[in-house]
Amino acid sequence: MVKTVKFGGSSLASAEQFRKVKAILSRDADRRYVVVSAPGKRFRGDDKITDLLYRCQALRAEGRSFDAEYQKIAERFIGIRDGLGLDLCIEAELDEIRSRIDAGTTPDFAASRGEYLNAKLLAACLGFDFLDATEFIRFRDDGAFDDDATVLRANALTAHARAVIPGFYGRQRNGLIRTFSRGGSDITGAIVAKCSESDVYENWTDVSGFLMTDPRIVPDAKVIETVTYSELRELSYMGATVLHEDSIFPVRKARIPIHVLNTNDPEAKGTMIVPDSMATDKEHTRPITGIAGRRGYTVITLTKDNLHNDLGFSYRLMGILARNGISAERMPSGIDTISLVIDDKRLTGKMDQLYHDIMIECSPDTVEIASCIALIASVGIGMARNPGVAAKLFTALSDADVNARLIDQDSNEMNIIVGVEQRDFERAVEAIYRAFA
Repeated sequence: MVKTVKFGGSSLASAEQFRKVKAILSRDADRRYVVVSAPGKRFRGDDKITDLLYRCQALRAEGRSFDAEYQKIAERFIGIRDGLGLDLCIEAELDEIRSRIDAGTTPDFAASRGEYLNAKLLAACLGFDFLDATEFIRFRDDGAFDDDATVLRANALTAHARAVIPGFYGRQRNGLIRTFSRGGSDITGAIVAKCSESDVYENWTDVSGFLMTDPRIVPDAKVIETVTYSELRELSYMGATVLHEDSIFPVRKARIPIHVLNTNDPEAKGTMIVPDSMATDKEHTRPITGIAGRRGYTVITLTKDNLHNDLGFSYRLMGILARNGISAERMPSGIDTISLVIDDKRLTGKMDQLYHDIMIECSPDTVEIASCIALIASVGIGMARNPGVAAKLFTALSDADVNARLIDQDSNEMNIIVGVEQRDFERAVEAIYRAFA
């Protein structure tokens, strides 16, 4: 078995955390490819190394001194090295990076050096090979990730029996360093798992897996032991804090499970993310896997007698949205009604024109606009096999004195969306959770 493992910034923030990572890796010889983030915060109010590097580059661009910020960076890496007792000279590397920033290097190069140096330190700590991500991870010159070119260079990775790879960046065709968006080390980990044909991609963080709902609303929310890629996609889209969204696709395509684990509690079971076809009968009998939601929506409901026979009504409506640069999140409809669920941010400065165009081109009998709406998604691949899920959900809302302003269910029967007044959002989430937890 081959495992790719990724450790986040909090997992590698100090020498003490490095020792925890070394212990985790030493317990399983299958953990062969290790992807690392830059050092994160050690305590509240601490700096993330990536933030400091961005700050150094920005100060240099403004013609200001970045000595104080860079001194913090140097002290952090030297402190980790010395705390681990490593015989590794990184002072020359630090001087070279400082010189590159002082010469006006790109923000991407500056930001990438946190992962680069952290990978060097961990490789020395473990006795693994160091493999720079630029050896195989490729971007096109327009900044888009080049999957085909990366796969063609996979042998640069698999030639190593064990290696530590810096996350977050790769190389463009023109030789320049290019980074993913923030949190992009998750993406690197997924790419390494795919290119190495790993059996599992372990993502080590500072939490013991994904929770069934937001712990700020339900402090005792349970950990989700198993979630399918489809469920995760739905929960992520509705605001659940999960992995970097782009990190899912490389391993999903390759049908590689992701195991989310806690560096500070390595014995915890964590959360396993699996292809839909790998979900067991046990998961299918669980009606709801997770609950997520977002505030800040407006619902525009159009009513027109015999609307279902008005050829072109939906076409004209879609044209109006496109012309105004607006996309609808959802469009639940009935025989004589159709609703547009729109993120408030997309409506800024556009509501008057949108209303005018709808009245002129669609001629609805009535238009009702409801603002301050929150959407709540109850997601579960087992809904289709469990009768009475919707009844149980709406009974829970009724008992909590929450009125559902909008109801929509996906055709795959994996997701029930409820729109409620924003003031009822937390109460509704907790009511649904208590009904199914």
